[in-house]
Amino acid sequence: MSSCKIKDASFIISATSIENSPAPSVAEVVFVGRSNVGKSSILNTLTNRKSLAKSSSTPGKTRLINFFDLKVEMNENEYHLRFVDLPGFGYAKVSKSLKDEWEEALSEFLYKRDSIRLFIQLVDARHEDLKNDIEVEEFLNSIKRADQTILKVFTKTDKIKQNDYAKLKNKYKDAMFVSNLSKRGVDELRDAICKVLFL
Repeated sequence: MSSCKIKDASFIISATSIENSPAPSVAEVVFVGRSNVGKSSILNTLTNRKSLAKSSSTPGKTRLINFFDLKVEMNENEYHLRFVDLPGFGYAKVSKSLKDEWEEALSEFLYKRDSIRLFIQLVDARHEDLKNDIEVEEFLNSIKRADQTILKVFTKTDKIKQNDYAKLKNKYKDAMFVSNLSKRGVDELRDAICKVLFL
């Protein structure tokens, strides 16, 4: 039984950079991952909302930083937090100059946003060692402050064989493993988020 319950969740605003982002008034959880890794689906499943976060049919199309405010209950106490959905990387078919602009804006947001407490790096369980994912992990580790946590979460675990899943869990003992289809690991991830922020 999950000890962290989402009581309310709502979309707040989309921003292009840290300059037009909402005031950093509550603890923020940032979801980072390649396009098509299932970020929108994870956000919807975690919050028990069917369409809180909109997924695009074209990978890499989402170019904005999306903010969602949540009210959660844990151990009979009520807390507020914010989910931040970053644009997916590594897939968008755009010019190099535009891609460089995105990456600069996102890097500045991740580096300077004081309210970020937890980075959730989403990785497709079928592709565990892609260059883009490794580079993002290295970048997050290079900017992480003492009051911040990085959590690696493998998605789409229902799409790999059971023995490959067992090997993955054995290799990445500190990671978490989820499936939107079967809801595997979703309650555990929700609890882990609340524990990082509120315990």
